[in-house]
Amino acid sequence: MAESRCCPPLADGAISPAEAVDLATVFKALADPARLRILSALIAAEGQICACDFVTVAGKSQPTVSHHLKVLREAGLVEGTRRGTWVWYAVVAPRLAEIRRALELAERVSA
Repeated sequence: MAESRCCPPLADGAISPAEAVDLATVFKALADPARLRILSALIAAEGQICACDFVTVAGKSQPTVSHHLKVLREAGLVEGTRRGTWVWYAVVAPRLAEIRRALELAERVSA
């Protein structure tokens, strides 16, 4: 006789361990005000921005901005293209869409 349960097992609706690690990396990258400002500027620009312009946006030194851009790049949120001496950055739109879907799922669950 099959055991009856009052509700489905918790693991049935949970994200996979790999998805959890991936999302945690993204949320860690976003958990810094300077990185949020950089990402916000890129989203608003709807195109590419030179790394040199983020010094003003983030209010940080160039080496610190480079570190923040590296964290965002490693999280898959931005990508860079070298043009001569400078790197131009753009948002990775499909990655933002993935994060948006994950947050929308969480919103539906809490509603």
